[in-house]
Amino acid sequence: MDFNMKKLASGAGVFFTRAVQFTEERLGQAERTEPDADLERLAGRADVTRLWTERICRQTEVLLRPNPVDYTGVRMEEFLYEKLDRTAPQRPASGQLLGRHMEDAARSLGPELAYGRGLLLVGACEQRLGRAEREFSQVSAVALIGPLRDFLEGDWSLITKERRLLENRRLDLDACKARLRRAQAAESKAATQPDFQETRPRNYVLSASASGLWTQEVEKAGDELQRAQAEFDQQAEVTKLLLGDISSTHVNHLRCLHEFVEAQAAYYKQCHLHMEDLQKELACGSAGGSGQQGEQSGGGGDPPSPPPGSRRARVLFDYDAADASELSLYADQLITVYTVPGMDSDWLIGERENHRGRVPVTYLELLS
Repeated sequence: MDFNMKKLASGAGVFFTRAVQFTEERLGQAERTEPDADLERLAGRADVTRLWTERICRQTEVLLRPNPVDYTGVRMEEFLYEKLDRTAPQRPASGQLLGRHMEDAARSLGPELAYGRGLLLVGACEQRLGRAEREFSQVSAVALIGPLRDFLEGDWSLITKERRLLENRRLDLDACKARLRRAQAAESKAATQPDFQETRPRNYVLSASASGLWTQEVEKAGDELQRAQAEFDQQAEVTKLLLGDISSTHVNHLRCLHEFVEAQAAYYKQCHLHMEDLQKELACGSAGGSGQQGEQSGGGGDPPSPPPGSRRARVLFDYDAADASELSLYADQLITVYTVPGMDSDWLIGERENHRGRVPVTYLELLS
């Protein structure tokens, strides 16, 4: 208990000394040790890095979740799941929700209508775009947002702690300098006035002369100044090393930026391909719809019959055609498939709205 009280009293004394030194500096009544120019330059670069890292991280999150109201709620829920060490449930992207509404609308209105078929096609495309958006968000979170957060919560927290400790060491150093100057001034005054009776510092021998007392005070203050200077220099080196690592942080963030751009380019390319396919499908659907109306009005002509041995199949996963001989597939689509003599058993011929090409069997669920 006595030890704790002594430690508490000592800590309070140090805090008070620093507070006095800081206040006197603000009032222009005390000198201040200025850090070296290289340390100031590194500190300035680190502050700018922290500022823009926070802004880029925040704005990237807004880009990936553009609805600010929903974003706030989602971030709070993700924070709670993180604290509970549980995985947050996956949410459909806005495009997926729009696609589901369109598909539901098509089923309600009737998929045999031209409008219903159009809704089905656009709804399926919107769901594919939504899945692509969600994948892009996940990749971006790992490639860019994660490293930026790690820097802010890890490296920058350590830098802030060490800079705060350096400032405390600097206040201690300047307080020791001020104490030494006062002791030297009092010693000089006592030496020039032998009969001058100065108030004796505590714990000094009462029989000693005022000049002798202040000589001892000067020596003590000098020793404390040396210790404070050594601690300040050591802390300045530690802080400078940490601030110098900002260059490595820039290199790492640049690499993360490249990965983010690659992910974004792939995302936009995939979206472009999806939209091109949708335009072709809509164009074919419109042509088919016109032909059907002609038939109903007496234009004649039976629709082409499926090849012998053909079956219906449901697409399990998205598949991008590798060349013109293959057919691109999208999850949950229904297509007609059949085989031809001499064809590899791992492949089938698939037909989808006037589009035909080879499709892999592993991507299909054959229906009876």
